[in-house]
Amino acid sequence: MQAANPRRGYILGLSAYIIWGLFPIYFKAIAEVPAVEIIIHRVLWSALFGALLLMVWKHPGWLRELLDNPKRLAILALSGTLIAANWLTYVWSVNNGRMLEASLGYYINPLVNVLLGMLILGERLRRMQWIAVGLAAVGVAQQVWQVGSLPWVSLVLALTFGFYGLIRKQAPVKALPGLVVETWMLVPIAIAWLLFNQTATSAQPEFWTTSQAWWLVAAGPVTLVPLVCFNAATRHLPYTTIGFLQYLAPTLVLLQAVLLFGEHLSSSTLVAFIFIWAGLAVYSVDAVISLRRRN
Repeated sequence: MQAANPRRGYILGLSAYIIWGLFPIYFKAIAEVPAVEIIIHRVLWSALFGALLLMVWKHPGWLRELLDNPKRLAILALSGTLIAANWLTYVWSVNNGRMLEASLGYYINPLVNVLLGMLILGERLRRMQWIAVGLAAVGVAQQVWQVGSLPWVSLVLALTFGFYGLIRKQAPVKALPGLVVETWMLVPIAIAWLLFNQTATSAQPEFWTTSQAWWLVAAGPVTLVPLVCFNAATRHLPYTTIGFLQYLAPTLVLLQAVLLFGEHLSSSTLVAFIFIWAGLAVYSVDAVISLRRRN
């Protein structure tokens, strides 16, 4: 087994979260393509690029293991549907001026994971975890009170990704083979969509002479490269460190939304962020204390 290399782990982990955090720039570059169509191509090119990666990085026995366990295939079909819904919501939010809500959703996600662990897996929450979840709930409730409606983009992103992670725990397949299988299961739907939508932007021959066509093709590596970096980083860094690094991506999205794309950060939204940041701070302190006690 390869010895842990923290320096390499930090480089890989930071690379993954910086790429994820800069996704809005990529999706803005293809904003003329409808969100659904972007996801269709993300599925197709991720499936192709993922298959090529599997040929390069061998994962012995993964296919036989899946074929011998139909339950895992069913679970991956469900998780693939969830991640596609997450992708679609995220792309739509970026290209419709809702990046702040997207950022909020990914800040909420760790706390949603804690809550799902309690409600579905029967895990017991420590006192500080209850406080963290409560603070996040206050932040969401404050948004509802001020805006008059649920921040649905934030909640859909947090819940779909939370349930995605939860379901993937039930199918212990390595990340790359798992994602490749998930995307290949969606390929027939993607192809059918293209066949039945002959007026789609990418269905026009002239589209493939534009630079946006290459941006769509790039959806494969753009999706999988940070995932490969992330999984490599987890082999070199403690998972609590990975947990802290994950806040980098929504922070970058928040900064781009306000500074680069001119989204308005209202006082009510800022208050919601403050409550959720406070919850994350409590959650992080609790994680550190728990780790030290175990050691």
